[in-house]
Amino acid sequence: MSPILSIDHVGVRFGGLVAIADLHFDVQAGEIVSLIGPNGAGKTTAFNVMTGFLKPSQGEVRFRGTSLKGLQPHDITRLGLARTFQRTSVFPDDTVFDNVMIGLHRQGASGGAPGMARASLLDTLLGRAGASEQALRARAAALLDWTGLGGRAREKAGSLAYGEQRLVGVALALATDPAMLLLDEPVSGMNASETRVFVRLLRQIRERGITILLVEHDMPMVMEVSDRIVVLNYGRLIAEGPPEAIRSDPAVIEAYLGQGSAARRAAAEVREAACA
Repeated sequence: MSPILSIDHVGVRFGGLVAIADLHFDVQAGEIVSLIGPNGAGKTTAFNVMTGFLKPSQGEVRFRGTSLKGLQPHDITRLGLARTFQRTSVFPDDTVFDNVMIGLHRQGASGGAPGMARASLLDTLLGRAGASEQALRARAAALLDWTGLGGRAREKAGSLAYGEQRLVGVALALATDPAMLLLDEPVSGMNASETRVFVRLLRQIRERGITILLVEHDMPMVMEVSDRIVVLNYGRLIAEGPPEAIRSDPAVIEAYLGQGSAARRAAAEVREAACA
């Protein structure tokens, strides 16, 4: 079965600095795969290559069998590969609902999601909302309900807690109607209860046929939700496999233990997750 995403011996260099060295792994349709590693391992750099924000020095990325070489981020989004970012990317002075509407209008204007209803921005501003605009508003409301933000729709996005702002980012990514979603540290800033809710959301997203690749430092969450885990250290692939293999892999444990106190805590979380 052909993978939905293939990372084919990708390397990234900045002058003499090797950020990623010969990275290669596949993601199959319907999987939840986590990309983990100590700080500075190259995880976000890899995401930037996959989504067109950074050009690789070698190798290529293929999505649904199509090479992404030379494509711009918006071109890649149109193909069905969407992402969120490490930092929140909401429009803080607009309501949560309007944030999602902006995303839907952008998608329609760019000829994105198949079958997406389009509406004239002028008609919207003049209050002449036709059937297409009503369809967009209904879709925005459904996305907010799906991500647990329905009750916050009329609040300014910038007033939300950091974890909730990250959910707005997920709703914006889902507005592009993706076949695959790349999530960069999605539970950063969330408490334990919010993280549990987000894990349920991830599973619901997968149930709707969307493949997920995520970068995350919350080891218990990674171990719980992932079908497979890919581990980077200093830009190199050091391990790949199911959670039960990764949690006891000597190379993974050494990579975390060798990175100081913060990494030791992460390694301890890996061990605790193994006992959970």
